[in-house]
Amino acid sequence: MARRARGGPRLVTLSSDLGAEYSAQVKAVLAQRVDPGRVVELTHDLPAHGVAEGAFLLEAMAKGFPAGTVHLAIVDPGVGGERAPLAVECSDGSRLVGPDNGLLYPLAETLGLRRAYRIDPSRVRNSPRVGTTFDARDLFAPAAARLARGARAASLGPAMRPRVFRLPRATRRSGGASGEVVHVDRYGNLISNIPTGWVGSRVDRLVVRVGGRRRSVPWTRSYEAAGPGRILALGSSFGTLEVAVGEGNAARRLGARVGATIDARWVTGASSGSQSVNSERPRRR
Repeated sequence: MARRARGGPRLVTLSSDLGAEYSAQVKAVLAQRVDPGRVVELTHDLPAHGVAEGAFLLEAMAKGFPAGTVHLAIVDPGVGGERAPLAVECSDGSRLVGPDNGLLYPLAETLGLRRAYRIDPSRVRNSPRVGTTFDARDLFAPAAARLARGARAASLGPAMRPRVFRLPRATRRSGGASGEVVHVDRYGNLISNIPTGWVGSRVDRLVVRVGGRRRSVPWTRSYEAAGPGRILALGSSFGTLEVAVGEGNAARRLGARVGATIDARWVTGASSGSQSVNSERPRRR
């Protein structure tokens, strides 16, 4: 069980889809208000407007930080609109700041969601707002800085119920599972939501349907095991089934992206000889 945070300045993590020029302005606000060395940048290349994929990655990246950390996260396609600016208080003492569009919810549940508050701009801003589309700089960063310096989440605004958003769950069945692609990483690997532990220890191949076609692919421990250009399946570092291409791009090769259905059937050594679906060989160049 996570320990509760103790006194002193809090650590702040920063995750966004903002890229370099916008994230630099957010960092400038934090640098003026948070003690040096207390801000940890996780990423600024979350998928643009990709709230669901961002929520999956945020939960995976941030859950390992010490209890009491302030997690500032921005993927905010509704900025300037009706969505609420949100601060969340978690049972381990952590605080979350960002848009109320589902991005924060999986991480909040993991850390133990206790209460949520709608950030009141009049309680946070101390400089004029420039435009209407940069709450990351003008609202969320100052709010996160206040929390890092010890302010209570309740001081930022009135209590509210956050938007509930839960990541999709895979379905287990005898001899296989169905799920979906929840993340495409920078290499084009397809990360599913099917737990690696569901694949039996005697399995040596998988019959996988993704991108509209069925393929029999090896179940391996490394990308190298299958060889360059071959489609393979293995356990990802997220703890879920991954479909990849050795030294290639599975998303491009298979025509799949986040949200694509993935269906897998386990094939053991005893039954692989009678498998009717041929494994796909690498293309000749």
